[in-house]
Amino acid sequence: MTAAVSHPVKNGLTGDFAVPGDKSVSHRALIFAALAEGDTEIHGLLESEDVLCTAAALRAMGAEIRAEDKEDGRVWHVTGTGGQLVSPEAPLDLGNSGTSARLLAGVIAGAGITACLAGDASLSKRPMDRVVQPLSKAGAKFRQENAESSLPLWIEGAEKPQPIIYDSPVASAQVKSAVLLAGLFAEGQTRLRESATSRDHTERMLEAFGVAVTRSIIVGGGHEVMIEGPARLVSPGRLDVPADPSSAAFPVVAALLLRGSNLVLRGVMTNPTRAGLFKILQKMGADLRFENERMLGGEPVADLRVRSGARLKGIGVPEINVPSMIDEYPVLAVAAAFAEGKTRMEGLAELRVKESNRLEKIAAGLKLCGVQAIIEEDDLIVLGRGDLSVAGGAQIETGFDHRIAMSFLVLGAAARKAVTIDRADAISTSFPGFIEKMNACGCDLRLAEKNLGQAMP
Repeated sequence: MTAAVSHPVKNGLTGDFAVPGDKSVSHRALIFAALAEGDTEIHGLLESEDVLCTAAALRAMGAEIRAEDKEDGRVWHVTGTGGQLVSPEAPLDLGNSGTSARLLAGVIAGAGITACLAGDASLSKRPMDRVVQPLSKAGAKFRQENAESSLPLWIEGAEKPQPIIYDSPVASAQVKSAVLLAGLFAEGQTRLRESATSRDHTERMLEAFGVAVTRSIIVGGGHEVMIEGPARLVSPGRLDVPADPSSAAFPVVAALLLRGSNLVLRGVMTNPTRAGLFKILQKMGADLRFENERMLGGEPVADLRVRSGARLKGIGVPEINVPSMIDEYPVLAVAAAFAEGKTRMEGLAELRVKESNRLEKIAAGLKLCGVQAIIEEDDLIVLGRGDLSVAGGAQIETGFDHRIAMSFLVLGAAARKAVTIDRADAISTSFPGFIEKMNACGCDLRLAEKNLGQAMP
């Protein structure tokens, strides 16, 4: 385990920042390529611990997956199984990846195989009931060691999966994806309804592999997605993974907070179901521009140009924004800490069941850094310091949460005193090379062996 220290910097961030491939798309690219007929080349895959767990699990279920280094970067080759998976011999260790667990649960449930999903201590606390319920309706059987729906989770896939109509109680792309993945194997129409539109990478990926997807608006509010099964997936040959907007969020906010910044992040996904943070920052007064807008791998992308300028203003962030920026609230709270006035973020119940209780972690960390943060039911209120500097000088317990870790490293760069996080090793679950890339454009982040009782460098 390693701690990390973010030292205040005087100058802004400059240059080009290479954002890694999108985590959500990377998981799905591997899964759909493994289920398809034919061979698929995946370019720009995020090689984080979470994504590599998905690759290892698919190999254990019979898919051939290998990486090849080429002059223009690494390419991943997947030989599809045509949906003919095999039961793995050992439990599938998914590390800290909730996306792996919930999406693969849908695959196993529909493919009629038997498997056990396992993970680290953090993942084992995250709720699985949200996918167990609909997949049980489709005919899968589940067994758990714990009374609550969590890992380890044994799944016996349905011999003849049933198409279902499911009204999801949460707007969750993971739930939607699990249901649709199981529905690929069922005969008839599988329909999922949700109150708000969650990220739509699964729908886009299905279409790339030749599966017709019907999307519709529900009268009175909500959204429905429907596929007809059993569906044949055919490899498109090549898939390109765009840069991850959730990872881009950290250098973007850091650049906004540090005077003199002029940073460019190329090929960042701007899918409307993912770009919520960028729109909110613009409403707060950020000089954030979308340049060279185009399509890549079926997703809209753009080059983001970020300049520091006028101080950000606190605003209200309604609950309707949650699905399009659920992973970005920690770093938005950091931006709000430096803004003028109050920022109220509404409807953050989902943050309580992420890699940590992010709602509590954000508020506790901000308070330690000298910023007033209040939780009112599921709302987070941050009273920005405006022209008063943020103190920093705190030691943050991250709960092995990568986004909490990166957010407070960003805060430390703009604060009056250095900020220490306890688990820098958590960052590799989504953003390998984060510290090196941030330092290359102007930050001062340093690793140290975990010993918070002693002075850091």
